[in-house]
Amino acid sequence: MSQAAPPAPSEPDTGEHALLELLKAGNEEAFGILVTTYHAAMVRVARAYVRESALAEEVVQDAWLGALRGIARFEGRASLRTWLFRIVVNRALTAVRREARTVSFSDAFGDQPADPEVLLEPGRFRHPLAPGHWTEPLRAWGGGRSPEEEVLDAEALDVVEAAVEALPPGQRAVITLRDIEGWDAAETCNTLGLTEVHQRVLLHRARTKVRRSLERYFDRGEGP
Repeated sequence: MSQAAPPAPSEPDTGEHALLELLKAGNEEAFGILVTTYHAAMVRVARAYVRESALAEEVVQDAWLGALRGIARFEGRASLRTWLFRIVVNRALTAVRREARTVSFSDAFGDQPADPEVLLEPGRFRHPLAPGHWTEPLRAWGGGRSPEEEVLDAEALDVVEAAVEALPPGQRAVITLRDIEGWDAAETCNTLGLTEVHQRVLLHRARTKVRRSLERYFDRGEGP
């Protein structure tokens, strides 16, 4: 009777739990993975609160130091990513206050009166297959386009970036996480301390203002 073949070696656990254990053990490579994965996104979130890129970098560096000091106490009640970005938000708000440009929680995320100049009717977001997305999306860019059209595409992206930059902090933070970083609503709410309804309102307003900026750009005949 032949013996059963020995079990194949299991694949190394590359999930969050394994990474967290390495981080708690002081593994520099694990920390490098974390920085590579999240640093750029953390800077973008910091920029939702502070206007200067250099200050946003300082905020994130401070957040990394805070994460290193606090990782041993991290209990995993939230995801590692959520925990990191909460630190960034807290450090960013502290930096704003320190620079005498105080943004209170109510200023950043409080209910703001509807702006009739920028809000669109909710129906324009009620896509039958993708709730919350545009029912009439802009024309697709790229793919067989002329050099002139590619230039116009880049200009349109500049319009989007400028529109996001001009948003109030709360709206800018929400649209950064939801539409730029691709987070879901639940993690965005957990990171920013928002209710689902409040997050949805901020996101709607942010998307509306960005959409309006794009529509003005195309209406001037500058778009593709």
